[in-house]
Amino acid sequence: MSQREGNLEDPQSDSSVSLLPHLEAKIRQTHSLARLLTKYAEQLLEEYVRHQGDPFGLPGFSPPRLPVAGLSAPAPTHAGLPVRERLRLDAAALDALPGLLDAVRRHQAELNPSAPRLLRRLEDAARQARALGAAVDTVLAALGALGARGPGPEPAAAAAATVTNTAAGIFSAKVLGLRVCGLYGEWVSRTEGDLGQLVPGGLA
Repeated sequence: MSQREGNLEDPQSDSSVSLLPHLEAKIRQTHSLARLLTKYAEQLLEEYVRHQGDPFGLPGFSPPRLPVAGLSAPAPTHAGLPVRERLRLDAAALDALPGLLDAVRRHQAELNPSAPRLLRRLEDAARQARALGAAVDTVLAALGALGARGPGPEPAAAAAATVTNTAAGIFSAKVLGLRVCGLYGEWVSRTEGDLGQLVPGGLA
């Protein structure tokens, strides 16, 4: 038996997980999707900033980092975790993101009704996050590492991001939307990196 075949029979190895040819294909497919969404996330963030007006997009503008209900950025310790645990965290974040992105889209529909491309990008991002999350869940299930996760935080997210008619409320809603778009980019990029650890032949 070759060394490669030996690796295929070792489901506990984090450095070279590749159980079956169809699983290799699924990992590659999911990694490619995450890579594509990382690029889309950059475009979404640029489009979002472009429609928020001043001071968004101005040099030196540093928006407050408002907390987002049910989701935070990847922890500094994320990279040091076993790859299966990282993927579980990625899947949980991707499960939370669609509801958050949908809430941002609803707010932007009120604040920027004449920005159809932004609204379409937000709608697409929510759908793509669901698709990537489902694909990561499939990989985890194939690895025997899919753990139970609680319900997504959509109601809390929507409540936390409610737009008010005051100037302060509108600004906060814009900042919160910026934060959600940024988190979307961080988590799809992190998912791309984590899946890259499983791509046969090393990090792609």
